[in-house]
Amino acid sequence: MRKQPTAPNAGAGPSSVGRGDGQVSRTVILKCALRIVDRDGVDGLSMRRLSEEVGRDPTVLYRHVPSKAALLDGVAEIVVSQLRVDTADPDWTAQLRSVAHEFHRVALEHPNVVPLLVTRPLATPLGQRPPGMLRPLEDILALLTSVGFSALDALHIYRMLFGYLYGHILTELQEVVERPEETDDVLRLGLHRLTITEFPQVRALASALASYDGAAELDRGLDVLFIGLGATVSPPSPGGIAGFVGAQVSTLSAPGHLGVVIEGPGSHTGRFRRCHRWYMVGPATSDKVANHIARQDIQRPSRS
Repeated sequence: MRKQPTAPNAGAGPSSVGRGDGQVSRTVILKCALRIVDRDGVDGLSMRRLSEEVGRDPTVLYRHVPSKAALLDGVAEIVVSQLRVDTADPDWTAQLRSVAHEFHRVALEHPNVVPLLVTRPLATPLGQRPPGMLRPLEDILALLTSVGFSALDALHIYRMLFGYLYGHILTELQEVVERPEETDDVLRLGLHRLTITEFPQVRALASALASYDGAAELDRGLDVLFIGLGATVSPPSPGGIAGFVGAQVSTLSAPGHLGVVIEGPGSHTGRFRRCHRWYMVGPATSDKVANHIARQDIQRPSRS
C-alpha cells in the first residue's frame, strides 16, 4: 500500500544546458521533460515550461521534438528503454518475470509517466512510435521464437504479459494510504466514509488492502499467467517448458486444482531443480491435464 505521493526530488533547478554550457539534443530535452513530469505530472509539461527547464528558446526545442505528441512519446520512450531483455536466455518464463519486475520498478520510480505508457500507444500508430518504445516488443518476440514458440504465439504472449503489467501497475498506484499515522486500517484507508451496510466486503478487507504488497501480487499474477499460457499455447520444441531431464513427476490435488511437482536435473544447468505447477481444472479434466503436462512439459529430450 502506497502512502499519499509527494513530489520527487527533481534536482536543484534547471540543468547545465539552461546555463548555456551544454549541448542541446533530443536526449537532453527528453530528460528535462521527464524531470518535469516526475515533479509536476503530465499536465505540468508544456513547451514553455520545457524551454525554461532546458534554457533554450522553444524554436530550438522544436528542431528536436516537432510536436507535443512527439514529446510525450519521447518521455514514454525514455522510461521504456530502461527495460532489458536477454534474448538468449533459454528459461523464457524466468526472463519474462525479470522483465516484469523491471517494468514494475521503473513504473514506481516514475508513477506520473504510467498514464503515458498506457495511453500513448492508443494515439501513435505502431510504425510511428520511437524505436525505444518498440524495443521490448522486438526483443521479447526474439526471446520466445528462439525457444521454439511460433511468431504468432510469441506475439500473443507479449500482449498477455504487458496487458497484465499495465493493469497491475494501475491497480497498485490506486492503493494509496490516506492517513498513514492511523493504526486502524479502516481509518488509514478512509474506509470509515463507506457505510458498512453498503460496502461490507470492502470494509472487511481493510487489513488486506492496507498491507498490499505490489511485488508479491505481481508474482502471484505472473504464476497464473504462465500456468494459463502453458496450458493453452503450443509449448516450445525439444527441451520443454520446464527444462528438466529425466524428471520425476508427482501430482497433488485440491478442490478445483491439479498440482504437479517436477523434480530432476535442469536440462540447461545440470543442477537439481524442483518446480511446482498448479492448474485450475474441473474434476472431469484433471486426468487429461495431467497427461498433457507429462507429455508436453516433461517427457522431452534435452537440447543438444
